[in-house]
Amino acid sequence: MDTGTNTAKLTPEPTATDADQRAAPRFTLLIRAAKLVSAQGEFVCVIRDVSETGISVRLFHALPACATYALHMPAGAVYEVNRVWQRDNEAGFTFDETVEVARLVHESAEYPKRGLRLGLCFPVTIHTLSGCFDAVVENVSQQGARLSCDTLLAIDQNVRIAGPGPGGQIREVRAKVRWRRDRQYGVVFDDTFTLGEFARLAALLQAPALLES
Repeated sequence: MDTGTNTAKLTPEPTATDADQRAAPRFTLLIRAAKLVSAQGEFVCVIRDVSETGISVRLFHALPACATYALHMPAGAVYEVNRVWQRDNEAGFTFDETVEVARLVHESAEYPKRGLRLGLCFPVTIHTLSGCFDAVVENVSQQGARLSCDTLLAIDQNVRIAGPGPGGQIREVRAKVRWRRDRQYGVVFDDTFTLGEFARLAALLQAPALLES
């Protein structure tokens, strides 16, 4: 992934507003994953730089044709943003309201390893030594998932989960059951997803046409 530190203007032509934006304090945040939530779903991005007035991100696919998004940080902060431009695998947004850059940067430094969790719901097949069972993933991260299954699974049980892969093919992931609540289970993957794979899987499940743009 390109981690260059060049910043991008938030609008194509210079205006007084642009000058104000460029004058605002700007920080570069390399490889800081976040998610953009729109009416069409939740999509992974990487924050490139941020100021009090706007932000630019790296993408793994095209974005839906929505003007407004909510930028969700891994630690829980949410910022309403408006898309201003997109080219190739980059996009720029302005914030609805002026943000505290130091607070956003501090969260990125304080929780550098907190992963993204997407509220994606899709069917999978669980393989165990005693057979194969249907299950439904209710949310997923690069490292694990919460799923529901009518079959009783044991804590620390090793399973194989077969479901859609980032390229559209069936992918089988080895995992271990970490917790159980009624028929809901939390599993940790032995075979984790890269950020790019995770981003493309999210697009595939919600808006596959974005991968063709």
